[in-house]
Amino acid sequence: MAEALPNPRWKTSVGIWAFGPAGTRFVPGGYHPELVDVPVADRLERAIAALGTLVHGYEFHYGSEITEQNLPRIQAVLGSQHDIYCICYGLVPNPRFRFGSLTNPDPQLRAEALAHHREAIDMASTVRARYIIWPGNEGYNYNFQRDYQTTWGHFLEGLQAVVEHANRRGVTVFLEHKNSEPAMQILMRNVGTTLFIIYKLASMGCDTSRLQVNMDWQHLIMNNEPLGEHAGLLLREGKMGHQHANSGWGSFDDDNMTGASFIEQTIDLARVLAEGGYRGRIGFDLYPYTEDTAAAVRRSILQWEFLTDVALRIDPERLRAARGQADAVGAYGAVFEALGLTREYEERVLADYGRR
Repeated sequence: MAEALPNPRWKTSVGIWAFGPAGTRFVPGGYHPELVDVPVADRLERAIAALGTLVHGYEFHYGSEITEQNLPRIQAVLGSQHDIYCICYGLVPNPRFRFGSLTNPDPQLRAEALAHHREAIDMASTVRARYIIWPGNEGYNYNFQRDYQTTWGHFLEGLQAVVEHANRRGVTVFLEHKNSEPAMQILMRNVGTTLFIIYKLASMGCDTSRLQVNMDWQHLIMNNEPLGEHAGLLLREGKMGHQHANSGWGSFDDDNMTGASFIEQTIDLARVLAEGGYRGRIGFDLYPYTEDTAAAVRRSILQWEFLTDVALRIDPERLRAARGQADAVGAYGAVFEALGLTREYEERVLADYGRR
């Protein structure tokens, strides 16, 4: 077997929302109601006490989880060993923006939304964080509800203003797509549309050199977008910025523990990231409904590390030869050898079948 790829040893981050009450439409008070009135900084303190240096940084939604008022306390809790890695756009759950923010039919609300983005970016600049835009309320729920050309025009013009402000403040922006929820049809619904937006903004005269993509794994899985392929595409285009690690059943944004489902795609993704020289972080976007939150995060990190080690043990020459011939049988031979299905095991099984 040829020498395996070295382990990139990616740093980690975790969305602080994993440590909240975990409310749903059926359990609006949350499966962890004891956390409803716990301030975010206190949740952060508990997370750090439980996870220590397994997590290097945390991610927060602006305006709800992180504000100018609680920022000093958050920074004090983080100390020198942890950072604020990402600040996220925060108007998705705001009912005033149920018809969108940058795409809202009301020009006053569009202006308010743009101000929100600018304030969040200003904070990101101050703490040297990245800014995630997940436009979950930029879309529609019904046919005939929106004028599509006008809506797309507002969206692109708004994003251009946001990105240009981020450029002035030296902040990297990550675009994160999703096909639905809360808007049933989100405009930025797949990797292809996300890349279209980046290239369209560039054609509009916007500097997109700091505009990249955050790959939320379950968002891709919901779309039947293979993780490895789309990671390869983003790496090829120089637009891979961040990862939101999770898993699920494939039909909803479950945000289950990493490696709970779609293990083969997760291994494929780890291999592609390592081969492609990805140097960002692995950010865990989890929503442990009924589980102990810290335990679910710890289990996700451990399972990701294990699956990464499997990916790195795949014989590179054997895999390269199989890929070069589009040889699925040969490729899976290399993958399962890394999982422990060695040639000796194969011979033992074949011999046993001969005696049955």
